[in-house]
Amino acid sequence: MTDGSPRQPLDPERQRLQQEAEGSAPWSKWGPYLSERQWGTVREDYSPDGTAWESFPHDHARSRAYRWGEDGLLGISDKSGELCFALSLWNGADPILKERLFGLTGNQGNHGEDVKEYYYYLDNVPSHAYMRALYRYPQRAFPYDGLLAGNRGRDRSQPEYELLDTGVFDNDRYFDVQVEYAKASPTDIAIRVEVTNRGPEPATLHVLPTLWFRNTWSWGYPGERPALSAVAGTNGTGPVIAASHPNVGQYWLAARPPSTTGTAATPDLLFTENETNYERLWGVPNRTPYVKDAIGEAVVHGRADLVNPAQTGTKAAVHYLLTVAAGATETVDLRLSDTRHPDPFADIDSIFKARRDEADAFYLPLQGEGLGEDGALVQRQAFAGLLWTKQFYHYDVEIWLTGDPAGPTPPASRLHGRNSDWRHLNNDDILAMPDTWEYPWYAAWDLAFHCIPMALIDPAFAKGQLILLLREWYMQPNGQLPAYEWAFDDVNPPVHAWAALRVYRIERRVTGHADREFLERVFQKLLLNFTWWVNRKDSEGNNVFEGGFLGLDNVGVFDRSKPLPGGEHLEQADGTAWMGTYCLNMLAIALELAESNPVYEDLATKFFEHFLYIAGALNNLGGDGIPLWDEEDQFFYDVVHFPNGSSLKVKVRSVVGLIPLLAVETFDDQMLERLPMFAQRMRWFLDNRPDLARLVAHWEIPGQGERHMLALVRGHRLKALLERALDPEEFLSDHGIRSLSRYHRDHPFKLEVNGTTQSVDYEPAESTTPLFGGNSNWRGPVWFPINYLVIEALQRFHFYYGDDFLVECPTGSGKQETLWEISQQLSRRLAGLFLRDASGKRPVFGSVQRFQDDPNWRDHILFHEYFDGDTGAGLGASHQTGWTALVAKLLEQQSRWPREAKRPAYEPTPPKSNSMPQ
Repeated sequence: MTDGSPRQPLDPERQRLQQEAEGSAPWSKWGPYLSERQWGTVREDYSPDGTAWESFPHDHARSRAYRWGEDGLLGISDKSGELCFALSLWNGADPILKERLFGLTGNQGNHGEDVKEYYYYLDNVPSHAYMRALYRYPQRAFPYDGLLAGNRGRDRSQPEYELLDTGVFDNDRYFDVQVEYAKASPTDIAIRVEVTNRGPEPATLHVLPTLWFRNTWSWGYPGERPALSAVAGTNGTGPVIAASHPNVGQYWLAARPPSTTGTAATPDLLFTENETNYERLWGVPNRTPYVKDAIGEAVVHGRADLVNPAQTGTKAAVHYLLTVAAGATETVDLRLSDTRHPDPFADIDSIFKARRDEADAFYLPLQGEGLGEDGALVQRQAFAGLLWTKQFYHYDVEIWLTGDPAGPTPPASRLHGRNSDWRHLNNDDILAMPDTWEYPWYAAWDLAFHCIPMALIDPAFAKGQLILLLREWYMQPNGQLPAYEWAFDDVNPPVHAWAALRVYRIERRVTGHADREFLERVFQKLLLNFTWWVNRKDSEGNNVFEGGFLGLDNVGVFDRSKPLPGGEHLEQADGTAWMGTYCLNMLAIALELAESNPVYEDLATKFFEHFLYIAGALNNLGGDGIPLWDEEDQFFYDVVHFPNGSSLKVKVRSVVGLIPLLAVETFDDQMLERLPMFAQRMRWFLDNRPDLARLVAHWEIPGQGERHMLALVRGHRLKALLERALDPEEFLSDHGIRSLSRYHRDHPFKLEVNGTTQSVDYEPAESTTPLFGGNSNWRGPVWFPINYLVIEALQRFHFYYGDDFLVECPTGSGKQETLWEISQQLSRRLAGLFLRDASGKRPVFGSVQRFQDDPNWRDHILFHEYFDGDTGAGLGASHQTGWTALVAKLLEQQSRWPREAKRPAYEPTPPKSNSMPQ
């Protein structure tokens, strides 16, 4: 099914995606699937107390074989993570080889875990036929100890001690190391490493492109061991490493000698085994004479005796010694292929040029005339980061709980500890991670947001991600979705249905294909998840939901992921509103499916009725519930419910009270005519429940009949919430809606329960509380996911109310705007975090002068986890493209409907019953 609009011939990248979908060419076989951090993850933790950071620290990573995955520097792997390639570097001063990114653990950083490196994902396409990334490597000794000490000496009230603060980049004494990957075929990859010396003098750099196998043989399972070996190159093209793996097959890595003068002419090959160095770590004899860290020891400490002179093993590196003049660039070319090319480099320049040009052609349709050069740069890097977050994720909880035949043996406490209720979970897939270093594991609600911008460029992958989380080896038999590896039992907001519907509609607009089969598959599984929510998170059966921390970490007075100490429970405005939104998402899906299958009219009726029950409870219709709406403050609050039946409002003005804005859906009489059974049941219900019937708004459209709206708030309450949300002294910042009202800067909220006083202050930057490790703050900063949902909700409200419904924006300005205009203003504020302002500054860079002014740094964007509620400076995880890649979708919409363009009635090309933006 298509929307009838003409389609242009597919560009080469879209042809590759079509070939992948048809099964004619496996373009996704190789990609950026190698993690940036495997150490310090739950999967590699075999401690008795679940202290993953300390169980497998960075200091162990170079010497200890991983059990569940691999990591490397700007690397790639096959889809099973069995054959890996990445960069290794040594500047002649570091105490260790630079094989992976360094950062602080959750217990070392004064604001939780934090990567302490500068690296940028500059380009990528969905097939990964072209990828480009940049790493900045100091020429001085990397300050590992200095970073640890600098952050150890700071408390939570102080900023983090960053790599730039150490002075290691002073006088531009660093290398820019750029790596490019360009595929000649799905299994034939050209690799180019360009090393630029930004310093004032010539400098030497050891570049060691490294090929290795994930260790699958040390855990006691039968199987053929893979092997690497040196083979002679042909026609003077350089050394070659042959790789043989029972699953991956045969590959060759050819290495081209540098062509410029002043460098070592022929690179060396260094071989070892991807085996643990037990002697270094624990003082016991090694199983093999050659171990994982031998290449580093050979290069850094001259221990050539530690690498295998027979030039065989399971880990090997090509060792280039480059001397780079000041301001000059040296180039290293390699080719990884399942074909033994007589001359691997004869066509390498043409391969790179073709793939670069094709990447430009692929992104051009997403960069309309309203975007501009800087907007296109930001959008391109956002998409690149989103695609680079695709990682191989392997975790079989049953084996992790009980252990492998050859160990290590998990502690007995594990059988009743973390994730012990998730024995069925067996992940062995490519997943979009929130952040490649700080969050190298999937998170349920993060993933839903990743799929929105992903649907613009690779809807098949976006749909596959949403389906994957609903598979029986992910979803609990009871219907719960896994949250994240640190605690699969935690509860994320139920946004999966929303994401599925959005992906469906985006694909329909972009490609003309309405994939109802995908929508139906997702809907069937989400019925289980919806039932889990109803049965587990509505403790009193009154349609007021708890939910837990719901992804908002430290937003409240309490740790909402844990029971309250005195037997109280928290009735949550956001939990209830999320469920209302979930109902409407499921209703919209059911109505869409009912257009071609009347069976779904029954389910549409079910969700219509359930939504009205939730809306009635949230709005306290009948007066016998727990009122979450506060008439005095005109705002929604959580309510503490005590065992004796009394209750207490938690009057914190946070995004918790704005979540009810998100639940809104519209439909018209034309849809009701097409779905007569749903229409009949809806009218019967409204006739028999007049108390709930007034929750359905409707008005006559000349010549079109009535339009109906379902929403948790409308009219007066909608305007009351927006009055606070759009008030610069409360929620509205120059960069979006804050997660906590700035009112609490001068009026901290305090609550005494069971003799303990809890408080919430406005904290626009990093968290000063230890909740959730202190690395995630919802007490003032701007967060993309909530802002994005608010923008979409405003557009849906506008579709119902039209241009006559005006709201003062900003509050107190006297300027009246339509809800559509407000949505676009918020969108521009969010995008403005990354765009240059009138003075040439990017708010995301804050006060870091080098980021703002240095021509070699200022156009390399970091997409942070959240942003300072006052200044817009980036905070938290620095590569959260992830959900911050939503800016690419906002920029795409802005380019289609720039400020001066004539706005349609609502944003998408409308199918018959669609009120959701595309």
